[in-house]
Amino acid sequence: MTTTTPGAAEVELAIGGMTCASCAARIEKKLNRMDGVEATVNYATEKAKVTYRDDVAVTDLIATVEATGYTAQEPAPAPTEPEADGGPARDGDDELRPLRRRLTAAVTLAVPVIALAMVPALQFEYWQWLSLTLAAPVVTYAAWPFHKAAWTNARHGAATMDTLISVGTSAAFLWSLWALFLGTAGTPGMTHPFEFTIARTDGAGNIYLEAAAGVTAFILAGRYFEARSKRKAGAALKALLELGAKDVTVLRDGRAERIPVSALTVGDRFLVRPGEKIATDGVVVEGSSAVDASMLTGESVPVEVGTGDAVTGATLNAGGRLVVEATRVGADTQLARMARLVEDAQNGKAAAQRLADRISAVFVPVVIALALGTLGFWLGNGAGPAAAFTAAVAVLIIACPCALGLATPTALMVGTGRGAQLGILIKGPEVLETTRKVDTIVLDKTGTVTTGRMTLLAVDTADGTDETEVLRLAGALEHSSEHPVARAVASGAAARAGSLPTPEDFANLAGLGVQGIVEGHAVLVGREKLLAEWVISLPEELRRARQEAEAAGRTAVAVAWDGEARAVLEVADAVKETSPEAIGRLRALGLTPMLLTGDNRAVAEAVAAEVGIAPEHVIAEVLPQDKVDVVKRLQDGGRSVAMVGDGVNDAAALAQADLGLAMGTGTDAAIEAGDLTLVRGDLRVAADAIRLSRRTLRTIRSNLFWAFAYNVAALPLAAAGLLNPMIAGAAMAFSSVFVVGNSLRLRGFRPAAG
Repeated sequence: MTTTTPGAAEVELAIGGMTCASCAARIEKKLNRMDGVEATVNYATEKAKVTYRDDVAVTDLIATVEATGYTAQEPAPAPTEPEADGGPARDGDDELRPLRRRLTAAVTLAVPVIALAMVPALQFEYWQWLSLTLAAPVVTYAAWPFHKAAWTNARHGAATMDTLISVGTSAAFLWSLWALFLGTAGTPGMTHPFEFTIARTDGAGNIYLEAAAGVTAFILAGRYFEARSKRKAGAALKALLELGAKDVTVLRDGRAERIPVSALTVGDRFLVRPGEKIATDGVVVEGSSAVDASMLTGESVPVEVGTGDAVTGATLNAGGRLVVEATRVGADTQLARMARLVEDAQNGKAAAQRLADRISAVFVPVVIALALGTLGFWLGNGAGPAAAFTAAVAVLIIACPCALGLATPTALMVGTGRGAQLGILIKGPEVLETTRKVDTIVLDKTGTVTTGRMTLLAVDTADGTDETEVLRLAGALEHSSEHPVARAVASGAAARAGSLPTPEDFANLAGLGVQGIVEGHAVLVGREKLLAEWVISLPEELRRARQEAEAAGRTAVAVAWDGEARAVLEVADAVKETSPEAIGRLRALGLTPMLLTGDNRAVAEAVAAEVGIAPEHVIAEVLPQDKVDVVKRLQDGGRSVAMVGDGVNDAAALAQADLGLAMGTGTDAAIEAGDLTLVRGDLRVAADAIRLSRRTLRTIRSNLFWAFAYNVAALPLAAAGLLNPMIAGAAMAFSSVFVVGNSLRLRGFRPAAG
């Protein structure tokens, strides 16, 4: 999609071939070196957003990316009609299939190779030749993506994890070939010695096939699970767009005709029946109803609409029949604008640089230089080509990143597995780095701090009136209504008063309430205005209760029967019982909680006071599309922001935040836009998620340290030509066992007591 503005244009390119964050940085650097070009490349979404002058062609941009060693193309336009079920999933599955095939082959063949090398009892007379037969496809076919990436990096003077993997596995495999065919390792009955002596050898009897095959399998496993996560990058946008209605009943020439929403034009009048979604943004021209906008705006209180009121596409008609005139369609609707906000926020988020790549950028050149120096030193000292080459290759072999390859995947696997048991889903290793930096946590009110649904909270009765009688009579009438407030009263009444009687007569009065006959009583339930029409006024104590309820942001419902006002029911979105405790836990982690909501300030401050958030940390009356701007303002003020939300309206803010925590009880758009998903609707899990993420990150860091420490400690022995197979195998095995054991400690993570 290319858009042109005066003197400039913008294009979004789909980038292929990136294997790490340094690839994105290299492409970005190359593009920005072009005159008149500004580019940002996102490794997570595999996209480049480029602004360029009129004298630059898109083909020039693509050529620059391809010259850097990657592929680029303009993304295909999104289909106007939804695809058949399973279409997008199959596309993602097609992209993953080659990687899954290589992983399956690597694991199947590498396991017996490793077993033969590590269990002496399995080393039969020709075991080494079986190992070669099994390892060869792993090092060539399965490891081909690493070799290809290493070659691409080398052509551009760069070194990454791929370089280390390719050089290490190739060195181990090629030396094993030399030892088997030209040395003594191919002798029938050969076994690896098991003494821990340090002595200079010519390496003719040493093979390292298990290192070559094992490293390939481990790293491929990590890449496969990372790729699966990245395939979901566009799911938030898809969920947003699928939220809207697919068909609409349009009124033309006095006839009702069912057409696809995409065929609507501005000025068309369409019918919205109770329970249907409003097809597009418009103005009500006939009828009145209550509109439930919670799925789009996150606000739990239904909005009463009538002739002349504006309505938003994708919201739900919860009451009467409406006729709406379309004012915005297609890409101009609020839903479409929110989708663009999510996409912009995702593209603008800087991709986290992988720790292993940062270290490898220095470690790989140093190891290669040390290997070449070792070769030159021994040749210069007259040790002979075989001994000199053995020492040089030993340097590469001991640096082979077996433990390094396990460092991140094992910790992430154990950490995410433990998280899943606790209702916490971590999307990837880049998320973990962010958790230790955040200092502010923004909490969406509805569905996050509160339950997200209208609840009967209190019953204020007049003198001499029985509360149970109020609930039975009011609940009986409200049970026959579909209004969200009525449903809250009915369910609350049933829970407190038991079974409800059946009304003998019932009438729904749009915008006022309901009336009917229940057990011989003429009952009115609704606004104070409804009672006034029957010349019934609230006594002073009930009027005071109504005012206090409304001041606290609650909906006050008046109840009268037989000509007298009997009670005021207080209905609101209730605060979750666990929210105050959760706020305390978040503070204990060094975070500043802030409440964000589209509700009015009175409602917001009442909720904040109940959970322990200071009034100055309340941000109220925020439009759905402006939530992302609130997050940006906090970030511009120097804060590192985490965001917790559950609605479609939160998706863009979750994507913009440094760390997005999505409630699993919320919408798909919010879940896919978040970095961490909290399966349970308990805010305390947010604190546990941050604690677990920080601990997993510490484990990864310690794994990386020890993975390099073991190899670095053995490098002097290798350079001195004193590395025999047992020392090399023991160093690699012990470093790997240590990394795995350190990662397994995450299984003991426990949620905070409370």
